[in-house]
Amino acid sequence: MKEELIARVVQVLQINMRWMTWNLFLAFIPLALSVWLFRIKRGGTWLWWLGFLVFYAFLPNAPYLLTDVIHLIDDIRTIQSVWMITLVLIPVYLLVILGGFEAYVISLINWGHYLHRIGKSQWIWRVELITHFLCAVGVYWGRFLRFNSWDFITQPDALLTKGVEEILGKQPLVIIAITFVVLAGLYWIMKRVTLGLSQRDSRIGINSERANSNTPNI
Repeated sequence: MKEELIARVVQVLQINMRWMTWNLFLAFIPLALSVWLFRIKRGGTWLWWLGFLVFYAFLPNAPYLLTDVIHLIDDIRTIQSVWMITLVLIPVYLLVILGGFEAYVISLINWGHYLHRIGKSQWIWRVELITHFLCAVGVYWGRFLRFNSWDFITQPDALLTKGVEEILGKQPLVIIAITFVVLAGLYWIMKRVTLGLSQRDSRIGINSERANSNTPNI
């Protein structure tokens, strides 16, 4: 019985690892671009603007992982073991979902860093809200209309027609509004946690350097 249950868990994880790995890869594309765009490069060139457009095209993939929790419900029905679900399945889902959303948080922190660097700090919260809304629309397009980031290139007509028409309905607007609130709320929490941890690490590093500098040579 135990061997059968373990085999079932392994099978479920193997199936999930395919889409989890792919979705995490898509979520880390905007994170990598945010480092290049907002930490390394300076804006103004055509290459920077191209990267900026690609960044926003792929950015919804990071919070999109929040919606993958629907797969957890099916997996729970398949495994039907409280211990396996609690100790194996839920931790794996939390790791993947939090990893994707943290990529979203750090990407926007890098965007805010760039705005601060060019003297536009007052625009940070506005840009964040606009980004949350755009990503809420992108998540809806991806989850319900099954559009992908590269469809901006492969089928732009469908995005401008079907995509826009669909989001003007009452139900899509409600879903997008709820998604926007969830993204804004979780981002507000995770941003403070992330910045708090980074500041703590910075203080620890500074204190370590001071301690080393005050240590007499023997």
